[in-house]
Amino acid sequence: MNRSFGLTEFQYLLTGAQWTIMLSLIAFTCGGLLGLVIAFARISRFKAVRLAATAYVQMVQGTPLLIQLFIAYFGLTLLGATLPALFAAGLALTIYASAFLGEIWRGCLESVPRAQWVGADSLGLTRTQQLYYVIVPQAARIATPPTVGFMVQIVKNTSLTALVGFIELARAGQLLNNITFQPAVVFLCVGALYFAICFPLSALSQKLEVKLNAGRSSLQHS
Repeated sequence: MNRSFGLTEFQYLLTGAQWTIMLSLIAFTCGGLLGLVIAFARISRFKAVRLAATAYVQMVQGTPLLIQLFIAYFGLTLLGATLPALFAAGLALTIYASAFLGEIWRGCLESVPRAQWVGADSLGLTRTQQLYYVIVPQAARIATPPTVGFMVQIVKNTSLTALVGFIELARAGQLLNNITFQPAVVFLCVGALYFAICFPLSALSQKLEVKLNAGRSSLQHS
């Protein structure tokens, strides 16, 4: 006799949603820290550093996230390293997020008007001081909307981790469907939970973008 979908099953989906949020936070936090290093390396004065950062970004962006997950989970096993699903999934998503966030932030740093760089240099500031006091505060304002928007992509991409055995929201839905044989109900609930997580982030991204554009327009007309 098949189980029917009820409160206990929905609570199981909520647990999966909590793991989705946790994995997203791990990927965004660790990927953000590494992405910041990549962004600064991409605008480094040293050619070798720029080339190494560019190669890293192209390699990560040029391969599917699914392949990166398989390498992190199965590939390291061949070297004798047995990784928990959470660690492997977090590692793959961190690498994935770092490349994309690094490029987003690199573009925002370079979008700061050249006059700001020249002005900071004329004040006798070191490269680090130029970035810290002048460039990064302006770039951070520009980077906020696309960064928040990318968080939505991270949340949705966590569904791929089900293929390496990590039980997040999508995998929890698959397991419940195998028990209840009620795909319409199960996956409607899964979709609703994803929407509940992603929609506030999407709305925040759009709001910040409108606010940023309004700020730019006021500055241009002042």
